[in-house]
Amino acid sequence: MTLRALARPVWRSLPWRALIAAGGLGLLLASTVRLPDRAPDPELGRLVLRLTALTGALGLAFLLDDPARRTTAATPVGRAFRAALRLALAAPVAALWWTAALLLVPAPSRPDLTPATVEAAATACAALALATLAVRFTEAAEVGKGAAVRLAVAAGVTLLVPDRWGLLGTPADPGWQATQLRWAAVLALTLTVCVTATREPVRRRPRIPVRRPAPTGN
Repeated sequence: MTLRALARPVWRSLPWRALIAAGGLGLLLASTVRLPDRAPDPELGRLVLRLTALTGALGLAFLLDDPARRTTAATPVGRAFRAALRLALAAPVAALWWTAALLLVPAPSRPDLTPATVEAAATACAALALATLAVRFTEAAEVGKGAAVRLAVAAGVTLLVPDRWGLLGTPADPGWQATQLRWAAVLALTLTVCVTATREPVRRRPRIPVRRPAPTGN
């Protein structure tokens, strides 16, 4: 009953403006690969897909925004349940969006699907982890802007070390396997952060002083 009662209001409270704007921009980026008469080389396809994944992740950074956070904090369900419900409602939409982005890139320009999807999932989970940490350690109701800025900065840093993070080619490329392991490690780490930081903080019970009976004289 709790899940059914919360699903509709949580669905309505999702930051659809940010999600639709980021998703639309990402699909627009992916579709630019089809503009030339000939399919571009795979390097351009990989770059476009990486930018598409980053754009979608920037939208997901707003997923935990809740203007009524101070009100929902008093609900009988915990923070982890509310966050999981938001993610469960948004995940199918995100999966369909990523499938559409992959299909927009012509097959000759499309990288291997598994590494591209792992990198996109790691980027999305990084956005969620940043938002989750902000919810955990601040009282802000809307944490998406800060999480998006931090994610953009982190993405810029990874571009400065292309030999380690920029490779999204084929198994024949040198360093391909190590690069995929790094992205898989980022995915595992950010998932762990999301699960751990979503828990409600432990609140210590106030200590009640024990009053000792006053000594009675003989």
